[in-house]
Amino acid sequence: MSDVIETDVCIVGAGPCGLFAVFECGMLKMRCAVVDTLEEIGGQCAALYPEKPIFDIPAHPRIEGAKLIEQLAEQALPFEPRYLLGQRVDALREDGEGFTLRTSADRTIRCKAVILAAGAGAFGPNRPPLDHLPDYEATGAVRYMVTKREEFRGKRVVIAGGGDSAVDWALSLKDIARVTMVHRRDKFRAAPESARQLAEAAARGEVEMAIPYQLHGLEGTAGQLSAVVLATLKGEEKRVEADHLLAFFGLSMELGPIAEWGLGIEHKHVRVDPATCMTNVPGVHAIGDIATYPGKLKLILQGFSEAAMAAHAIHPRVFPGEALHFEYSTSKGVPHG
Repeated sequence: MSDVIETDVCIVGAGPCGLFAVFECGMLKMRCAVVDTLEEIGGQCAALYPEKPIFDIPAHPRIEGAKLIEQLAEQALPFEPRYLLGQRVDALREDGEGFTLRTSADRTIRCKAVILAAGAGAFGPNRPPLDHLPDYEATGAVRYMVTKREEFRGKRVVIAGGGDSAVDWALSLKDIARVTMVHRRDKFRAAPESARQLAEAAARGEVEMAIPYQLHGLEGTAGQLSAVVLATLKGEEKRVEADHLLAFFGLSMELGPIAEWGLGIEHKHVRVDPATCMTNVPGVHAIGDIATYPGKLKLILQGFSEAAMAAHAIHPRVFPGEALHFEYSTSKGVPHG
């Protein structure tokens, strides 16, 4: 028999916005269960860039992804959220008093309201079409994220891609590794300041630039990388000795079972009312990157604001007939239990 969890709000997604939604709901005395497919809380911050600095969190001029998650978890801790990790919400059904959700781990959750904070759904890296790629992935020679910067100290690292992740890690690793940057053109999609810093680093000889090249092949034995083969569109090849290939070609996003729940879907995002973050299904709200509405900005700080709006909109469903008197945390403090 599967476990049955009774709670006020089920939050789907344990990334930054989902964790802050625990706090906002807790401040309104609403209990939360949080489900995530990953084995740890933190979403993309924990899985993809735990050591990457984030610069647009208010009051934090610079904070690493893992540290942000640590502090959000500490902020949510007084409200004792129930975390169900390493499992996916497969089904959502309305019942007489709220919703029943089923997870891939055979758990049943009954709640009065749902907050979707699932980023852009299940995500995975866009992999380059290279022969024997799984062999090199298995040994860690080819990676799509950096979790521990020190693992690359003294290594020969080829970084492929033209966006923020590729450029930021080239700048971060150039001081401890021999970095070769591969891109198909000389213009990068990264933040202009980061692109400028990369160009200056290349001019000083701190980063080798392989432009205009694309990944063409991998050389090595038993999954141990020895070189990356590059090629131009004209077929000109170049061999770069390497211990690691970091490929940053973005993420492939899939909504998964969420797409089957009867929600208003728009380009793999869920449409919501910007005033309440409610979807077309009353009681189901969406916040963070998965939510879309006119003027939406994909910023963590906007997701935090949406968490607060969703929590206040949900309160009447959890406590029908009870007036909600808005109070600032500075005056009411943080309630417990």
